[in-house]
Amino acid sequence: MKALLLSAYDAQSHGVWRKNLKTMFPNIEWVELLLPARHFPWRVRGNSLSWAFNHRDVLTDNYDLLLSTSMTDLSALRGFVPQICSIPSIVYFHENQFAYPSNPDPLARPVNMVEPQILSLYTALCADAVVFNSEYNRSSFLDGATALLKKLPDHVPEGLLRCIEQASIIPVPLSDDLFDDAPKRHDSDILEIVWNHRWEYDKGPQLLLAIVEQLIARQLPFRLHLLGQRFRVAPAEFAQIQQLLDTYYANTGIAAGRCGFLEQQEDYLQCLRDADVVLSTAAHDFQGLSILEGCALGCAPLAPRRLVYPEYLSHECLFADSADLQESSNSAANTLQHWTMLKRAGQTLPSPLLDQFRQSRLQGEYQRLFESVLVK
Repeated sequence: MKALLLSAYDAQSHGVWRKNLKTMFPNIEWVELLLPARHFPWRVRGNSLSWAFNHRDVLTDNYDLLLSTSMTDLSALRGFVPQICSIPSIVYFHENQFAYPSNPDPLARPVNMVEPQILSLYTALCADAVVFNSEYNRSSFLDGATALLKKLPDHVPEGLLRCIEQASIIPVPLSDDLFDDAPKRHDSDILEIVWNHRWEYDKGPQLLLAIVEQLIARQLPFRLHLLGQRFRVAPAEFAQIQQLLDTYYANTGIAAGRCGFLEQQEDYLQCLRDADVVLSTAAHDFQGLSILEGCALGCAPLAPRRLVYPEYLSHECLFADSADLQESSNSAANTLQHWTMLKRAGQTLPSPLLDQFRQSRLQGEYQRLFESVLVK
């Protein structure tokens, strides 16, 4: 079988998905068209234009199956390249633009979200099958799309979202090799915490800063590893966090944690293996690959009680979801303080079983998805 895979905004999680698909199905001949994850407004509106006129020879080859991410302007691409209209198609939603938080920075350039929202709706409606990576992703998309359609002035078709309501839920798979069942070693009383997300506003830097302030005020022995992708401009909170940590490490004699994106994947994985806790403060997460990677390598996960996290984390791994930063950070700090005491006592921290995200567990679901589309 020959499959065309279109990733119109090939962010990190999108890359994990497509690479693992190729690993899971080596007998499929995969042909990929990828566009870099930058210039978001242009990328989501212009991908059909870029591909239709720059890669027509690739698009018009013979394929048995078409997979595209929800960022792809599939309806326009089919108009530009009618030859792909007959290929059985699947659209995969890593995220949706209806649940994307607005930038709190008053100086940030405003982004018109209606266009990418309605573009993703068109893409979903013209596909043979739609798949979301979590129930939170599907439900927030449907809630947002319903609200948007109610605002449109007239001639909105009835039952437009009915097919999307029946969309499948199949997560982004994690490599079986990632999972490490070896017990954590407790070499010191210092709680090793990893925060491994993009250095952007939607990953909750304000909340992270408030948690660090709480931990320092409580005089807890901890080391924070600030990992994840950094960009040319980062929210101001990260500089404040680093300044606080520098002073804290100098006053306590604790060696500083790692900071910034680790270029070598093995260095990143080893940091997670050595850590006790993987922490999220996100305001935007539809599956939470960073948290899942930490869990697979034995970290105790700690995340807000919202977004996708309650779908696979137990109550003890979730902190209060509040608009009040003080309340949320206090809840997170209480858990971290408790886990510090457990570590000192030589007890294990919470370790959720997440076998449902393994490639070997999900391969059958993806196989059945492909077959269901091919027989239509």
